[in-house]
Amino acid sequence: MNETGRPQDFPMSNPRADRVRDVAKLAGRPARLKRGRFLAEGPQAVREALALHRERTRAGEPGVVHEVYASEACLERLPELADLAQGVNLRLATDDVLAAMADTVNPQGILAVCGFVDVSLDSVLEAGPRLIAVMCQVRDPGNAGTVLRAADAAGADAVVLTASSVDIYNPKAVRSTAGSLFHLPVVLGADVDEFVAACKARGIGVLAADGYGTLNLDKLQDENAARRLGSDVVSEYALENPTAWLFGNEAQGLSDAEIALAEHRVAVPVYGSAESLNLGTAATVCLYASARSQQSV
Repeated sequence: MNETGRPQDFPMSNPRADRVRDVAKLAGRPARLKRGRFLAEGPQAVREALALHRERTRAGEPGVVHEVYASEACLERLPELADLAQGVNLRLATDDVLAAMADTVNPQGILAVCGFVDVSLDSVLEAGPRLIAVMCQVRDPGNAGTVLRAADAAGADAVVLTASSVDIYNPKAVRSTAGSLFHLPVVLGADVDEFVAACKARGIGVLAADGYGTLNLDKLQDENAARRLGSDVVSEYALENPTAWLFGNEAQGLSDAEIALAEHRVAVPVYGSAESLNLGTAATVCLYASARSQQSV
């Protein structure tokens, strides 16, 4: 590799090569679990992975990215990616090779092999989080990625997936996060009972996002706004408090047992004719309501 981070060798051109097959296997869960690695596809995901890699290595910590494969056209169009890849094994590859490696039919010219980035629940709670998104039995990788992205955008401190939720390292889930997987702590395989107990022990409120909830999210926001203006109005739940939101399965929502763990069931009001909001939209609304309420005056 030269001083700009551009690889000097000829592009990999055999889509049936052993290295290509090894990378392609990471689209499957068994290979990911065995090797502790996953695929990040496309410029945005690879950019964020490389940025985290650089941040960690500069701090003397283990990096995130093990290998990057890119087409010449991609690196010519986005030279900053080669700069970010300084010190990483960057290999040129033809479009046919990238297509054989990637999970998508039409890859975007670059992909990275990354090490798992999830963290322990204890490390999240010890950091004193104020806003956590919890996915309970969320099974669709696209939905999981969308919720994680929404949590990142809302400034949440962490995302937690229960043991029965989808593998966040599924290629579709990774793509759906649009790089947010590399921005905030993610906990996998959590036991929801233990998680809720740990939150309550630390003074973190637990809310269940439930369309049949008795608390109205708009009303809670209005009451928060009144307090921000100096009112002494009292709410059944103060959104400015540290909060963990429970979001349920796409089809069934939260189970009765999961709802019972929460302090309150909170409904997002629907003013039109739609029966309900989908998981990603509901999570976004709830997380932003908490994020806005937690901002200082």
